[in-house]
Amino acid sequence: MLEIANLGLPHNPRMTSHEHKQVVIAGGGIGGLAAAVACAQRGVPVQLLERAAQLSEVGAGIQIGPNVTRILQAWGLGAALSQVAAFPEQLQARAAQTGRVLGTLRLGKRAQARYGAPYATIHRTDLQGLLLRASQAAGVDMLLGQTVQGWQDTEAALQVNTAQGLSLQASALIGADGVWSAVRQQLLGDAPARFTGHLAYRALVAQADLPGHLRSTEVTVWLGPRLHVVHYPVRGGQWLNLVAIVHGEKPQQAHEWDQAGHTQALMQAMGAVGRELHERVASVPSWRQWALHDRAPMTAPQEMAQGRVALLGDAAHPMRPYLAQGAGMAIEDAQALAQCLSQRSATVPEQLQAYAEQRWARNARVQARAIRNGRIFHATGPVAWGRNMSMRLMGERVMDVPWLYGDGPISDSQ
Repeated sequence: MLEIANLGLPHNPRMTSHEHKQVVIAGGGIGGLAAAVACAQRGVPVQLLERAAQLSEVGAGIQIGPNVTRILQAWGLGAALSQVAAFPEQLQARAAQTGRVLGTLRLGKRAQARYGAPYATIHRTDLQGLLLRASQAAGVDMLLGQTVQGWQDTEAALQVNTAQGLSLQASALIGADGVWSAVRQQLLGDAPARFTGHLAYRALVAQADLPGHLRSTEVTVWLGPRLHVVHYPVRGGQWLNLVAIVHGEKPQQAHEWDQAGHTQALMQAMGAVGRELHERVASVPSWRQWALHDRAPMTAPQEMAQGRVALLGDAAHPMRPYLAQGAGMAIEDAQALAQCLSQRSATVPEQLQAYAEQRWARNARVQARAIRNGRIFHATGPVAWGRNMSMRLMGERVMDVPWLYGDGPISDSQ
């Protein structure tokens, strides 16, 4: 685990005893910090609560498409992003068993020209640190070691209570507290997130420690029966992030998403793969494992907001990683939330309802497409043959996702 900061931030009474009641955000991960930045930049006072005693993020990479980098640039974070991210020139799909190239999607200048923003790969710690610094610069007050326990909704405001005995008056509560969200549990009272049947192994390796032919400056996805492996550069290209996803049984500690993973167990789960992929997996000195959980695609805006309480990111719509949009949808949520909360003519419940109406259908579509992508990635038999043939014949036409990356309205015909 890579520690971002042991902040020890003092409580700022100016931010909690103000005339305009603050929005309380539960969760200091990427989604919560993004919401704090977006709201504060629009003049919406924010109090962010994080249950951890120190803010940290596990060592894994993420891909962020033009739909996400466009928002970060709008928040004034483009220069900071360019200092820590990598910007691959292409994404290449290869067959796990033969190593054959199935298709290539140009990124780099093409993504910038087509979508007005770059395609980036970044270490989670770097993205969270970037958002943390932006939130501090915007005057966001953060309290560490505070877990939201519940709330009471009065006519004037919410009273948000923490397990540590803190009571805050708030105009709204935003649950950005992840896939096992306590805010969601009280708001919706639904079943916990479901185990997908998939296990992810991840690793981070210094490129300098790899032989030359295993170093990479691009995104590579290896597709095989009941498995896929993806790797790409992070930290300005100095490190290589690898994720291997296989089918498997639910671990005993399914909630503990970051567990020790072993190369031998991964190799056994992958089965027979080609020499190139086998060598790449074997070159990794250590892996971490987690069990993937998600929820069925959302069906109504009420699943994102009710009254003065709303959900954001994984708390609202945990999704499978097969569109690389988990963090992206949380950042899109944050932008929409801030826009709606800054509409002063509406009441807070109306603002949050507008947020949910704006976001739920897009999130549901990404959830559904991610599930479908997983089936395609892990296909066997005729489906795998058809996938490979389509990618070879049509390449970028089937690999690009303009409905997702573009800045226009969503259309099923795109």
